[in-house]
Amino acid sequence: MKNTFRIHTKEYLEQPVYSAALAVFRFIFGIMLCGGVVRFWLRGWIDELYIQPKYFFHYYGFEWVPHPGNYTYLLFFVCGVSAFFFALGLLYRLSAVILFLTFTWIELLDKTNYLNHYYFVSLVLFLMIWLPANANLSLDGLLKPTLLKRQIPRWTTGSIRLMLGIVYCYAGLAKLNSDWLLEAMPLRLWLPAKNDMPLIGFLFNKVWVAYGFSWFGAIYDLTVPFFLLYRKTRPYAFIAVVVFHVATSMLFPIGMFPYIMILSAIIFFDSADIETIVRKCKNYFTNLPVAMGHDMFTFAPLRRSAVVVLFAVFFVIQLVFPWRYLLMPGELFWTEEGYRFSWRVMLMEKTGYAQYVVKDGATGRKIAVNNNDFLTRNQEKMMATQPDFLLQYAHILKEHYSKTGMTDPQVYATVYVGLNGRRSRLFADTSVNLAAEKDAFSHNGWILEYKDKIYGL
Repeated sequence: MKNTFRIHTKEYLEQPVYSAALAVFRFIFGIMLCGGVVRFWLRGWIDELYIQPKYFFHYYGFEWVPHPGNYTYLLFFVCGVSAFFFALGLLYRLSAVILFLTFTWIELLDKTNYLNHYYFVSLVLFLMIWLPANANLSLDGLLKPTLLKRQIPRWTTGSIRLMLGIVYCYAGLAKLNSDWLLEAMPLRLWLPAKNDMPLIGFLFNKVWVAYGFSWFGAIYDLTVPFFLLYRKTRPYAFIAVVVFHVATSMLFPIGMFPYIMILSAIIFFDSADIETIVRKCKNYFTNLPVAMGHDMFTFAPLRRSAVVVLFAVFFVIQLVFPWRYLLMPGELFWTEEGYRFSWRVMLMEKTGYAQYVVKDGATGRKIAVNNNDFLTRNQEKMMATQPDFLLQYAHILKEHYSKTGMTDPQVYATVYVGLNGRRSRLFADTSVNLAAEKDAFSHNGWILEYKDKIYGL
């Protein structure tokens, strides 16, 4: 029975689909990233986020990632050019590797700028390195026609679909909590701020609208990838994707995420339909490098085995890693230990206030810290509610005051945090010298217990 299932599964995954689908996805994804780099450049965000700050908050385990300083502009330039080459399918494998490395490097420079869709982009780019996305509609194929293959194995496009499915389903599961479903939090706090929107703004003051958005969001995330997979429901599901993400974009400042999700959903469309559209375009643009025969792209046996193992490990990690918070004690929304990289999108509103005092270990002299002397406004906002930021900032202060001649600087913090409309309460043990604590993939014992209970996943 197991062998029969394995054989049928293998046959299904190896079935040929048209390569045009993956090629169109490659083009759209690359153009979006290239446009994103240009957007960052034109709006001055490179300077604001990556040049002006005096200090940067590193991800645990990635403290070794170097900051290029003023060469950050060069890093963005290389990222943008590689995205353009990636879109056109020019030097595809090399451009995919460079794009993945430069984009991920940028994201690792400062976790202050973490967004779920940046993480999603890095993961998709990693997958795309190994996929034959230049087998159609690529300049590589124009330069070397033998590269063009009209068909590719089903699992190649399936891997991107699976990644999108994980994002949606985990985002939906994360919404199955009492604050989101029973309290309509944090939408009850956010929507009234949009009550000046023409025609419909007055509705955002209604509590029932916040509940409607909350429940629809959970149901949408949990079901939309499955409706996109089924041919009969796919058009309606795609309309729902467009409406949902356009509305999200209008209501909340979350950058390019809505548009990335809208355009990425194209990978769910039937490859034969995309093939038909591409062939019609060929009638008008005769120089388009479109694969015309019935050739099937095949991996060399050794390479295929390596890619299968690599993808298997990759997806096991993607399925397991978001659940790491279960190993941590305490309320996840309060401690945020295991919150990041788990597709928890817009689930909470946290406000914080953090006042630090540095004490000279020899003389006992105390200095109150002005956070503005060290951090940007956005960095301070993130630091005041997230324990790994609080801890890393304490070490920044210790290093700074050590250089000024202070003996054994001890760093103490008074931190108050409010969660989803609840009153602010003391977050950290004020008696703990945070400069002596170490960052790790384990619970921080200096975080005070959260008295309220938020039920759910």
